[in-house]
Amino acid sequence: MVPELPPLPALTRAEGQFIDAYLDIVDLLGKANPSRTSHTYGALRAAQALVGRVEALREALTLMHMRGENEVHAETLACALRVLDGERRAARVTLPEAPAG
Repeated sequence: MVPELPPLPALTRAEGQFIDAYLDIVDLLGKANPSRTSHTYGALRAAQALVGRVEALREALTLMHMRGENEVHAETLACALRVLDGERRAARVTLPEAPAG
């Protein structure tokens, strides 16, 4: 049986958009990571898609700021990232461990 995940914390719509855009960017950076890809076409497609997702991230943060959401509640957002598998997804952005030897 798959363990049940904790519930997603309550987020404003803009915070949800912030998290979604951030994770999309992380996924795309993982696909473009030169240490983890084997084909230029997939990395190119990921790089092309980054532009739109970065704009979505900027729009979410702009909306938060305009609504007076001037503080980022890092602990709550980190919890949301964990629930949405952010740790595994972010690991693709880093370098893989060096081979022993």
